[in-house]
Amino acid sequence: MIQSMTGYGKSVATLQGKKIHVEIKSLNSKALDLSTRIAPLYREKEMEIRQLIAKELERGKVDFSLWIEKNEAALATPINRAVVANYIQQIQSICEELNIEDPEEHLIPTVLRLPDAMTSVEIEELSDEEWVVVKKAIDEAIANLVAFRKQEGEALAKKFNEKVDNIEALLHSIEPYETSRVEKIRERIVSNLEKITSVDYDKNRLEQEMIYYIEKLDISEEKQRLTNHLNYFRETMRDGHGQGKKLGFIAQEMGREINTTGSKSNLAEMQNIVVKMKDELEQIKEQVLNVL
Repeated sequence: MIQSMTGYGKSVATLQGKKIHVEIKSLNSKALDLSTRIAPLYREKEMEIRQLIAKELERGKVDFSLWIEKNEAALATPINRAVVANYIQQIQSICEELNIEDPEEHLIPTVLRLPDAMTSVEIEELSDEEWVVVKKAIDEAIANLVAFRKQEGEALAKKFNEKVDNIEALLHSIEPYETSRVEKIRERIVSNLEKITSVDYDKNRLEQEMIYYIEKLDISEEKQRLTNHLNYFRETMRDGHGQGKKLGFIAQEMGREINTTGSKSNLAEMQNIVVKMKDELEQIKEQVLNVL
């Protein structure tokens, strides 16, 4: 079954007091157009992330986001223990040397206001264990997006089948007018000739010319080719995803046959039917741009 290029997926992983959020969404595009927003800790894995996305999504304008939500404990400003301990030791040593009363009551608040007391020198590094968790979350988000695409694809397929069936029904509705059209054309030409009383014409030659003229207006081949295109469109949809461009080409060929039928119709009732077929086809062309 076909897939839509429109989709959305997300997942959340919890690890060591923080939540890792993964969000991915896609719209239609002629090729894969991928943009990423990745938390600094995971940027070293950007190329691997891009490869994971490209392998599964193939086409579409894709926006990928990966960010970290830390809990209150993790968000608290860290105290640099080594720096604070060193400040306290220095203050106590100075107090002893100068025989100054140890300011125990105000010591901690004072020390915490000194430079670098509230600065962490710890450099966060991505561990293998954490990357396994994050990669699993990315895979889950991609899988959710693919499931969304399949669901949208089913809706598109239903819509396409409905429109193709409508075009087929309209094509069959032309048939009753084809025989009457020939008679009307013949009657109109003969009637106009008979009005010109000063002209004598060869009826046998007229019959030959009429046959030639009517053959030029024959739409049997156009009807057959359009029927073939309609069936091919249905078959291509059943082939699975990755058929969007092909469906677009088939729709173009369908349009060509419908246009030729309209130009050959030479009858108001048939041309009205052709207009309705064009309307149904235009709706197919609009939606086929969303097919993967």
